[in-house]
Amino acid sequence: MRAVVQRVTKASVSVDNEVVGKISNGIVILLGVGKDDTEEDAKYLAEKIVNLRIFDDEDGKMNLSLLDVKGQALIISQFTLYGDCRRGRRPSYSDSAPPDLAKALYEKFIELVKNYDVHVETGIFAAHMLVEIHNDGPVTLLLDSKKVF
Repeated sequence: MRAVVQRVTKASVSVDNEVVGKISNGIVILLGVGKDDTEEDAKYLAEKIVNLRIFDDEDGKMNLSLLDVKGQALIISQFTLYGDCRRGRRPSYSDSAPPDLAKALYEKFIELVKNYDVHVETGIFAAHMLVEIHNDGPVTLLLDSKKVF
C-alpha cells in the first residue's frame, strides 16, 4: 500500500462539479493499493500516518502529529501510485490491486484512521475526481507499507 501525504491548510475533492469531501487543517492522503496488499498493510500505514510528526510546535519545529493537533484527513483513492514507468512511455498498472480488493482495503484504511478519532472526509472510489490541495510548507511525504521507499 502506498500513500502520498500532504500537510494542508485546507483541501477538497469534487466529483461532477460537486464537493464530496472537504477539510481544513490536516492532511490529504492519496492512497494506492497493490495487488499483494493485506489488512496488515492498511493497519501499518494508518498508524504511521496519524502519528507522523509533521506539524509545527510552538517553536516552529515539526514535532506534532495529526493526533496532537486534532487535524482532519481527506483520503482519496489513487491507483496510479502503482504506475510503473520504468519501461516505455505508458505506465503499467500490473502491480495495482484489482478493484474489489482495492476498494475493500481503501475502506478498511478509512475505518482505521477514523478509529484514531480523526475526522475523515473522502473522495469516491473509482470516480474521476478534481482535488484542490493547499499544501502547507510544502510538506509532502511518500510512504510504502512494504518499505520500498
